[in-house]
Amino acid sequence: MVALIIDPDYQEMLIQQRQETGADRWDEVWEGVYVMSPGPNEEHQDFVAELVFILKTVVPRKIGRVYPGINVSDRFDWTKNYRGPDVAVYYSDNPAENHDTFILGGPDLAIEIVSPYDRTREKLDFYSKVNTRELLIIDRDPWKLELYRLTDGKLTLVADVKPDDSAFQTTSIPLSWQLLSGKDRPQIKINSPTGQEWMI
Repeated sequence: MVALIIDPDYQEMLIQQRQETGADRWDEVWEGVYVMSPGPNEEHQDFVAELVFILKTVVPRKIGRVYPGINVSDRFDWTKNYRGPDVAVYYSDNPAENHDTFILGGPDLAIEIVSPYDRTREKLDFYSKVNTRELLIIDRDPWKLELYRLTDGKLTLVADVKPDDSAFQTTSIPLSWQLLSGKDRPQIKINSPTGQEWMI
């Protein structure tokens, strides 16, 4: 179900209420339209925590930053248009500008974990516009991994894998990714060139 709230007073009250309670943590603004995203479930949050740990191991602070969510915008008046990837990696030489509450410009790697009713794939044009080098989408219904890479100014699908398909590589961060069948749910296997291996 989609709700369209036209009453400006009620809009303001609802947004203020979400901000006061912290319910706005995953909300975004798409070209002036306030988008209230569903809160992530426990599995989603576990994925974010584990991915941040792994990526911080591979990308130490001296060469970049790994964020468990950050406001990414295409303008200085960022509150009019921003997205919040679940995980974002910015290398130190990335030309994006960090303005504390938001970053003007796309990450080297953005990761989005799909939740019911969200609009993850509708963010592709935005992530292309801000020059996101790679976007990894983790979909859990049905399970698959999608990797998009910036080519000629547009994020293009370069890997679409289901459980037990071959591994693929991210170029922004030298890692190999594979989705493996598991007892309760598929697991993501991540390997680094140094021989480190993680399962999440």
